[in-house]
Amino acid sequence: MAPKQKTKKENRLPSREEVLKFIAENPGATGKREIARAFNVTGDQRIGLKKLLRELDDEGLVERRGRRLERPGVLPSVTVLYLSGRTDDGELVGEPAEWNEDEHGPAPKVIVVSERKGRGRPGPAPGVGDRVLARIREGTDTDPQQTAKVIKVIAKKPARVLGVLHDTGRGAQLAPIDKKQKELVLDPDDIGDAQDGELVEVEVKRAGRYGPAKAKVVQRIGSMSSERAVSMIAIHSHGIPHEFPKAVIKAAEKATPVTALDGREDWRDIPLITIDPADAKDHDDAVHAEPDTDPNNKDGVVVRVAIADVAHYVTAGSQIDLEAEKRGNSVYFPDFVVPMLPERLSNDLCSLREGEDRPAMAVRMVFDKSGRKSGHSFHRIMMRSAAKLSYQEAQAAIDGRPNEKTEPLLEPVLKPLWAAYGCLMKGRDAREPLDLDLPERKILLKPDGTVDRIITPDRLDAHKLIEEFMIQANVCAAETCEKADIDLLYRIHDNPSQEKLAALRDFLSTIDMKFPKVGNLRPSQFNGILHKVADTENAHLVSEVVLRSQAQAEYAPQNIGHFGLNLRRYAHFTSPIRRYADLIVHRALIRACRLGKDGLTDEEAAKLDVLGGELSAAERRAMAAERETIDRLIALWLVDHVGAEFSGRIVGVTRAGLFVALDDSGADGFIPISTLGQEYFRYEESARSLIGDRSKTRYRLGDRVDVRLVEAAPFAGALRFELLGEGRYQGSKSRTKKPAASARKRTGPPKGRRKVRA
Repeated sequence: MAPKQKTKKENRLPSREEVLKFIAENPGATGKREIARAFNVTGDQRIGLKKLLRELDDEGLVERRGRRLERPGVLPSVTVLYLSGRTDDGELVGEPAEWNEDEHGPAPKVIVVSERKGRGRPGPAPGVGDRVLARIREGTDTDPQQTAKVIKVIAKKPARVLGVLHDTGRGAQLAPIDKKQKELVLDPDDIGDAQDGELVEVEVKRAGRYGPAKAKVVQRIGSMSSERAVSMIAIHSHGIPHEFPKAVIKAAEKATPVTALDGREDWRDIPLITIDPADAKDHDDAVHAEPDTDPNNKDGVVVRVAIADVAHYVTAGSQIDLEAEKRGNSVYFPDFVVPMLPERLSNDLCSLREGEDRPAMAVRMVFDKSGRKSGHSFHRIMMRSAAKLSYQEAQAAIDGRPNEKTEPLLEPVLKPLWAAYGCLMKGRDAREPLDLDLPERKILLKPDGTVDRIITPDRLDAHKLIEEFMIQANVCAAETCEKADIDLLYRIHDNPSQEKLAALRDFLSTIDMKFPKVGNLRPSQFNGILHKVADTENAHLVSEVVLRSQAQAEYAPQNIGHFGLNLRRYAHFTSPIRRYADLIVHRALIRACRLGKDGLTDEEAAKLDVLGGELSAAERRAMAAERETIDRLIALWLVDHVGAEFSGRIVGVTRAGLFVALDDSGADGFIPISTLGQEYFRYEESARSLIGDRSKTRYRLGDRVDVRLVEAAPFAGALRFELLGEGRYQGSKSRTKKPAASARKRTGPPKGRRKVRA
């Protein structure tokens, strides 16, 4: 009998309807590769599939989320929900805590949240007003209702509400900043010294069955134009815990300094120093370097990095630990910090203060003359910082301008540090990490908390020295735990997605550049592009596009390496005062090196997967709050400059219009497409351009433009501009476009503009 012939799978390009149906039936797991495999799309047909998917994206029938394609309005498989109420049957109803209607359309209105919890799952039951991490379950054809299973309650409903006080003469009303909160009433005795129109924080006294709930002012924040007020708006809108429970404060106050060695190595005679921003209050890392005396390592160096021993003070499962885990990280505003740890620890016992004995976790690293690390070891030590220096002080001393403090340190401490840095830079250059270093804004405030000016600080070699020392210490931490087979949280950074690489190639082709198609993608290939455009008019433009092509770094117990740093293994170890992930790595190191009984527990190791997701979400939350605060402060600053003209650069191009960043301040605002002229402007995604159909005038990402400020909306953090001067002609000439009088309201800033964080 002849063997049964295998049925050859039909090779064809699927229809639009088939693709949409496949995406709907495979939520959260569909990308171009999966679609091609499902329909056996091969060869030249892949070009047709790519074109079809782009058309569906342009028409809003699908949307891209990383490497996946989703139906518009569909939530990620795991997301944060705000539990807003209950159905008539008593089931909890949730809605996405973070949702951009401008990007994704109206948010899903009703999500029924399962209150069942996994067997043995700790924590409180969810209730109305909570924020929860939940796994979304798609509906079916017969029952399209989305449901969600609670993974974890992130925070109980806030005991305090932020809002603007309006005095009625017979008491006051509070208009909450959070639109989900209802208006509150305050009796005259509960207002304190707060004034009409000020931002206040209140405590809800009771919520009666009839009428509005009553509240009492517990904190007078003050003028809505102050930095503290703007920061508090971001804190509340993102649900960032900003007040420590009394029990946590009490536990921190009971902590006492470490005075005895108790098995620690004594490094107090080694002149470790801290180099930090001039206004830093906590100092969690100290450094030291010297030539290696080993005759087998001629011209090599020994580098020591000591990190505050937070694990000694914050033990697993303690009240301080649980609060730190909930916060995830410290959040930094222009003149205000929401710390991860109480001040008794962050600014005192865990801070490596000058001239004071402090316990620390330290790594001793040996490098050869080419900057290659030949060995390292971890130690639990007692140290005494020889000096507290700012970046500017240390750099000035090296540049030949020492002061009274740095003069005695120059020869014995600072010059060996810079010599070691020069050695390590040889290794870095050989490694070729992503060389993308976009400037960051810094807001300087007046005494009243309003904006004085905005600067872009110089990036000094002192910054780069500390950064490279910390990177090497982080590598050692990951290697040590991995070698000892101890679970830890890696800091991972994935390769750019194929969709983003395709978009980058399309863009580069518009400026006569190519990005090679290779199987083994490396950061050096991006660096080659950046170096080619350095010192040209396209330098800033290409840097922005390369930045947007990168993935976002995350925390996870599964290692995939760090693409941006071009490292096989990497883990955050150097900032346990302000990042919980680093504290977890400290505990893992203590266990791996047998440096004490307060190492990583089996219970902690078992939940690293969930913890990695939570800490990654907390980091994104902090970044969003910090960015929104800066945007709001700048909008407040520019309110009095409506009508003024500025120079800037186009930093975002969408179908709705242009986003422009101003040269002086870095402030970005929106130019609606309706104000560009009387003709129709066509959006070309691959060229990042808007092109006039009649005049062929082109506005492209990276172009320099002059604009007039038309509107500043401080509490939305929004600016609206109108264009002055010229656009680029599609051919070789330029055309001047007269802005129209009508304008649409700005829909929001360009998404994804951020500095790559290691």
